[in-house]
Amino acid sequence: MPNQPKKKKGKSKLPKAKTTPLSPQAGQRKLTRPRNGLTETKKTPGRSKRDVKQKSLTVDNDPQKHRLKIEEESPEYVITQRDLFGNGHEGSKRLGYSPTYNGAPFTNFRSINTLTDLTALNLNWREADLPEKERTKHVHRLHPYLGKYIPQLVEIFLRKFAPKAVYDPFAGSGTTLVEAKALGIDAIGSDVSAFNCLLMKVKTDAYDLRKLEHEIRDSLDRLNSDLKQSLFADRRESKRTDNAYLQRWFHPNALAELLLYRELLRDYDYSDVLKVILSRAARSARLTTHFDLDFPKHPQTEPYHCYKHSRTCQPTDNALQFLNRYALDTLHRIKEFARNAKPNNKTVIIHGDARFVDLPCFDLVVTSPPYVGLIDYHEQHRYAYELLNLPLQADVEIGAAFKGNSERARKNYCREIADVFANVRRHLKRSGHVVVVVNDKNDLYDYVAQQTGFVVQQRLKRHVNRRTGRRSGDFFEEVLIWRRND
Repeated sequence: MPNQPKKKKGKSKLPKAKTTPLSPQAGQRKLTRPRNGLTETKKTPGRSKRDVKQKSLTVDNDPQKHRLKIEEESPEYVITQRDLFGNGHEGSKRLGYSPTYNGAPFTNFRSINTLTDLTALNLNWREADLPEKERTKHVHRLHPYLGKYIPQLVEIFLRKFAPKAVYDPFAGSGTTLVEAKALGIDAIGSDVSAFNCLLMKVKTDAYDLRKLEHEIRDSLDRLNSDLKQSLFADRRESKRTDNAYLQRWFHPNALAELLLYRELLRDYDYSDVLKVILSRAARSARLTTHFDLDFPKHPQTEPYHCYKHSRTCQPTDNALQFLNRYALDTLHRIKEFARNAKPNNKTVIIHGDARFVDLPCFDLVVTSPPYVGLIDYHEQHRYAYELLNLPLQADVEIGAAFKGNSERARKNYCREIADVFANVRRHLKRSGHVVVVVNDKNDLYDYVAQQTGFVVQQRLKRHVNRRTGRRSGDFFEEVLIWRRND
């Protein structure tokens, strides 16, 4: 229509959190990402050329920090992964639930050594290549945990770099520490979450297995004996709590059983193991739907149609069944890991903020940092914090979902992550390496590397396609291998 004003190109008003890059200060060089040794700039529909060029965060003008920075422009040290995703446009498509690749996914993990060419490995495991039973072997499935990476990926880099000591600044559920223990490598893990530190400790501790079995079975015998007594109705009335969260999320009967088991913990030397059993049972005994244990929004108190079981299900009113089942499963998994772990390594667990913790020296870092605005790591285990009276420190959690994914949130996230890796660099041996597993969709980690004095030595791309249930979507993540720039 002739009277309508013409639309200006490049002025599409899309949400800033998704489309607007964080801009460099005037006069500064842009950070660019090489692919196959070449620098490329991708055009994005609805954005001007000026927008496309702005690919970095604001860089600090402090000259002392500039001394540590380098531009990732030179192809001489950047090694990229071979094309494993087919020809033409196949690499840019979402590859579906059962994709095909140019070459079989790599599964001979024991063959990895210091001479292995990482760029030749196909790390795109499908369910048939690496079934869930292998990904959650022994203590890796001691307790559900969102946002952890698979142990086989860690094993590859531990075998490749053969460190004397490895550090994970975002140790989470302890995947790096467990794999290091399996290979006899000293490990250090830090985390701001008290529950995560408890879980890591239980997974990596050395046990007198006979004593552990006696304590687990004895605690169950005492619990079941108490509940069988005719006077338990009176005892249930006495097992009350003023904790509003526990009252809201648990049926009175289930809560009484959990509180009774908690009361028994003080009588056992391996009480930390019993705490993890209690937490795992509490997770399953909450008033929530069977298909939404990960992200429950409100208690489920009425019958509901269950997508998991394709029928009408009732809210859980019993915790005893979970306590009995998970106690024996925990015992089995700890025994299984004890048969495979090397007994002579040292594991150090630090409950603290990775930006500031004091660390021993190490020659390798393997970690998967939290993604910006994705998961509230304290909130996902809130039941454990409330039941075990653990200190909550969600306010210092980096990249927490409640902090959002806005431009401001990304800047704060990038600054905090850079502080973590600056602390890492102070304790990393000069010949050491840093392996970062991340879905860097906001292109933040090139900036982090340059700001903290690291060079991107290798960049591997991996297709994550085995996710199931309500989180069944696939995505690509990168494995970034850094070295110090001195």
